[in-house]
Amino acid sequence: MAAAVGQPVPNTAHAVSVSLPTWKANVSYEEGEEWLLSRMQTGYPRFFIHLIIQELEKEILKLHGRHGEKVMLFPSLATAKRCQKFFYDKVEGLGTGIVHILQLEPVNQGKNHETTFSSLFCVFFPKDYFSVAKQVWQHTGDGISSRRGEFCLKALKEGILQPVTNQPKPKTDDVYSKGPRRYQKVPQNGIIHSVAPPPEAPQPSDGSADVSEKDSSQFVEERFGRNLNIKLASQAKLAIRRRIAGCLTENSELEQALAASPSDSNKRQQGLSEDDVYLYPTGMSSIFNAHRILLANAAAHGREPRKSICFGFPYVDTLKILQKWGPGCQFYGLGSSACLDDLERRLESGERFLGLFSEFPSNPLLNSPDLLRIRQLADKYDFAVVIDETVGNFTNIDVLRHADMVVSSLTKVFSGDSNVMGGSAVLNPQSKMYGELKQTLQNEYEDNYWAEDAVFMERNSRDFIYRSERINSNTEALVDLLRSCPFVKQVYYPKFSPTRANYDACRAPNGGYGGLLSVTFQEYEQAIAFFDTLECQKGPSLGTNFTLACPFTILAHYNELKWAAESGVDADLVRLSVGLEDTEDLLGRFNRALKAAENAKKAQE
Repeated sequence: MAAAVGQPVPNTAHAVSVSLPTWKANVSYEEGEEWLLSRMQTGYPRFFIHLIIQELEKEILKLHGRHGEKVMLFPSLATAKRCQKFFYDKVEGLGTGIVHILQLEPVNQGKNHETTFSSLFCVFFPKDYFSVAKQVWQHTGDGISSRRGEFCLKALKEGILQPVTNQPKPKTDDVYSKGPRRYQKVPQNGIIHSVAPPPEAPQPSDGSADVSEKDSSQFVEERFGRNLNIKLASQAKLAIRRRIAGCLTENSELEQALAASPSDSNKRQQGLSEDDVYLYPTGMSSIFNAHRILLANAAAHGREPRKSICFGFPYVDTLKILQKWGPGCQFYGLGSSACLDDLERRLESGERFLGLFSEFPSNPLLNSPDLLRIRQLADKYDFAVVIDETVGNFTNIDVLRHADMVVSSLTKVFSGDSNVMGGSAVLNPQSKMYGELKQTLQNEYEDNYWAEDAVFMERNSRDFIYRSERINSNTEALVDLLRSCPFVKQVYYPKFSPTRANYDACRAPNGGYGGLLSVTFQEYEQAIAFFDTLECQKGPSLGTNFTLACPFTILAHYNELKWAAESGVDADLVRLSVGLEDTEDLLGRFNRALKAAENAKKAQE
């Protein structure tokens, strides 16, 4: 059932996950064993630089690099400069110019066919400091996507991408053109639209694209059944933003969806519109940039630097962002009422914070923080509340009313197909910080979401509501099965969490408890037997349309297992992201895996 070691999951060129089908494979990956690493054809994009991007890096180094250098690639000058600054902040003694940026811009060839242009910003650095650059790539999520890398590699080999200096840049870096300049008008949102197509390149009447010189599968997977005009990327982004705002609820074609009048009754929050939704290349990019926006907002209003709060045990990179950028972080790993008591004592004594970041519910323990109390403290002591709703998702929970900003990884359930990355940040229009944050975003935000990724994401997300409901149902059935097993130590799921009351206080009227759960066993060997036997895909990520399992603590915290255990995250924890499979079929697979775990215990006795 699971793919072979190192194979993409799913089997597509831009897969988000990678197959690590046994416990041993996961441990070997963490220990860097050659037998495993040599088989890795891909990996989770923020942890494993896609082979296409690696090839692009090699070509750029060959053309523009110096001896002993490596390069990391970014979609904009601002993201490249943040990488450069991180080097000089973290590495002592770096001389001026040691870490330098090269800007590559497309040369307009004047061809009369559909052309997508992408700038590329290359950060060169001494190869001995690759681990520093990798931190930026992993934690910020702002590196180029594999689809952008594929496009730029082709453009570079064709001589279209050339070095430039001091060239004015549009706000965004995705530019589409049709024909010669005389047929173009002033860009809007970074997109140049055709005013009148040249006679030799007529506009297709059915809205399909003229992509004769490009492989159509680069834009749309075969399952879509037709070629999409890549100029629809801006409309795809608008549809995504409307869907996140709650304005689009029907599974309809893009043109019909955008033609429909948004319904106020479906909006997640009074006054919310698509203009309050901001798209990012990855979920982690939305978290990183939310933190960056809070820092920039404080600086713009002359406020002193303040630490942030990480409340509850989070996904690994959220904590790293808060620790490595800005003044630092106060970490409350348990995320309990006692932690809030301690925070309140600190606030009463005069300590002040920039913002509180928390997941709802948390990954992997599925605990839900007390957002009502957090909101009260935030209002009283003037700090922002940023909630990551990825695991709960907005079909199940309504956390925006308690937050100043809600962030999410669209890569997960919103997409489902595990073939494209994306993230979002939503401002709460009812927040007292709304005006300030809106102004800061107007000054700071740039749209780095690559066109092709947006097209895929919009397509994938059309049936998001249906899929979420189906996944909720499957997950509850599996939770009931696991909870009835005598040698299962603990099942982590919001419905049966000690913090269920906090979850229910934010549950949407028709919301369920989500598609993620975690399980631990009485014996470590039982966890291994269960995982190895389970008939499903196994690898990083969650929210996929297919069931996906991983030994989460091994994969995310292998070098800090004791630290994770202090927050209740056991080393043998298996995280399960439940998919759309037939319920009875899934139950059969899990029963067989539980039988293997039972036999493992008997073998020890």
